[in-house]
Amino acid sequence: MAGEKRNTRKKIVETARALFHERGYHATGLAEILKASGVGAGSLYHFFASKEELLSAVLDWYLEMLYPGVMDGPFASTTDPIGRVVAVLKGYREMLLMTDFNLGCPIGNLALELGAGAGPVVREKIAQNFTNWCAALEKCLVEAGDRLPADVDRAALARFALTVMEGGIMQARSHRDIRYYDASVAQFEDYLNRLQAQARQEKQVRGEG
Repeated sequence: MAGEKRNTRKKIVETARALFHERGYHATGLAEILKASGVGAGSLYHFFASKEELLSAVLDWYLEMLYPGVMDGPFASTTDPIGRVVAVLKGYREMLLMTDFNLGCPIGNLALELGAGAGPVVREKIAQNFTNWCAALEKCLVEAGDRLPADVDRAALARFALTVMEGGIMQARSHRDIRYYDASVAQFEDYLNRLQAQARQEKQVRGEG
């Protein structure tokens, strides 16, 4: 019985997640979620008192799926920590192409759609999703060690990567042209290359090169 309840809740959350991503939060009604999930209204309200509470559960799902859903694939493609940062950004490129620019970053979409109208719990969980994403990339940048200049703020650089990704996605979707995303990522890669060149020069000056 407990397992059946868990499965029902999981089905509701996953259905809501997909519909919120595809159509947007406000454009998705609870009736649509019920129809798509095949779950009765009584079951939905047993788990979630409101649509916003359901959204909160969806945001928890994204928090749990950060590594298996976003990071693990790109991280497995290379052992180079800086290369992993770039690989994560390129993963979003594939999503844009596979969905014909119809789907963007789900957290970015929700942040833009809800804005100041989001309740405090939802707003905090959206922010936490961004924070965890940045922390994963910051860890890679820290692992890069002296390949980057010592005075480079790794946390700020990870947040810059997030800005590049979200901005590139918005431009590519608006123009329906992947070149806008590619140009954003290419500029970020160029910046990383310049930082690495600076670090090498500094090591040579110190007689370590």
